Order: sequence, then structure tokens, then C-alpha cells
Amino acid sequence: MIIIGGGRVGQALETRAAMRGVPCVVIRRDTGWDALHADDCGPILVATRNDDLDAVVARVPEQRHGDLVFLQNGMLRSWLADHGLADATRGLLFFAVAQRGDDLNPGGDSPFAGPRASAVVRWLQRLDVPATVVNDAEFRAVELEKLIWNCAFGLLCARHDVTVGGVVSGHKAELTALVTEMERVGGDHLEVRLEVGPLVERLCGFSLGIADYKGAVKEWPWRNGWFVAEAARQGRAMPVHERLLRDTGVG
Repeated sequence: MIIIGGGRVGQALETRAAMRGVPCVVIRRDTGWDALHADDCGPILVATRNDDLDAVVARVPEQRHGDLVFLQNGMLRSWLADHGLADATRGLLFFAVAQRGDDLNPGGDSPFAGPRASAVVRWLQRLDVPATVVNDAEFRAVELEKLIWNCAFGLLCARHDVTVGGVVSGHKAELTALVTEMERVGGDHLEVRLEVGPLVERLCGFSLGIADYKGAVKEWPWRNGWFVAEAARQGRAMPVHERLLRDTGVG
């Protein structure tokens, strides 16, 4: 397995692989890129920031683009399509790494979809990282749910200066209204419908498991900024989202 990116995720996977004697090569900013020119390098996990994706893909030989596996949060679909990667393998990581050098803490099965999904899942399972192969429809549903969690809790944490646990305990009504707006806009785009009541309960349950985590508004064009642009494209108002952004002073 090749991993592009030596940050928290890349380093945690590299350490687990070494401890279990599982082959792994990590490409960092200025080292390791020659590994991409091997005759059969297998899947290539892209574990970088979203804003680095253009530079990363530009350095990957075109004949290896089919091996790329994107692990990023946020709405990637338009970017992938624009770069001829609409059919690329994708994964959503359901584990936490508190800081660089720490071991990862699994929080459930990480779903993968696409042509390299099975190979990646087998590799992760060798590292004792729960992972599963899903179809495109299943992935879209999880993709939307995680996008909403990142964007809704990040914004409410920033607006009220609380942790995700504080959002659940003190701002659940506002959270429900915000999630309702996001589900409509994101669901229309992804052609997925999530029932809001059970969705909010799942998001709150996950948050209470990491209650001291404090979210933030970040990666604007991939997260909250995407909702702003997509709502405008659909001609749909998101008054709760708009008010929270205005009150927080972001956007």
C-alpha cells in the first residue's frame, strides 16, 4: 500500500502497518514519489488536505490515476469530475487520531466504494481497522451524513463557543433546524434522502462519544461554502445556516 501524506492519518496508518509487518510506503512532501513508478504499486491512499489535491494529482502518473483512493471529508464530487476522476475509489474514515504520532482510535466501519475498495478494505483489516465495501448509493448516504456532521457541528461549535457535547446538550433545537436545511440541499444534490429525526439522533450519539471535541468552520469551499453555493444553485433558502454564518462572522 502507498499513502500520500505523512500527517496524522498517514503516520498513524504507517505505524500500525509497521507494527503488524504489513507493507506500506508513505510519500511525504519531498520524498517517496518514485514509488508511484513501480510496475504495480497497488492502491494509492490520498491522505492530504483537500486544498492540496490539485498538486498531489499533478504529481501522480496518469496511468496510476485509477489506483487513487480519496479519503477526504467534504464535497469532492465536482472536483473529482472536473479532473476526470469521477469513478475514483473513495473512503470515509471513521477513526480519530488526536495528534500526529498517536495511534488511531476506531469509531466504526470506514466505508469504501469504487474499483479499489476491496483491496483497501482488506489492507485496513490487516491493521485491525474496521472497514467495509459499500455500493455507490450506500456511500452517498454516509457521505451526506458525515458532511452534515462536519458542517453543522463545526458551525454551531464556532457560533456558541462550545464543544460538540455542548451542542447536543444546549442547542439541539437549532441543530435540528440546521440539519433539516442541509439534508434538503445535500440530499437533492446527491439524490439521497435521510430522515431528519433519526439522522439528528445518530449525529448526537456520535458526538457524545467525543463530547470534548470542539469543531470549527474550515475547508470553506468543500464544506459550509459548498452548501452556500449549492443552495444558490438550487434556488433554495437556508435561513438558519445563513444566520449562523453571519453571527459567527465567517463566509
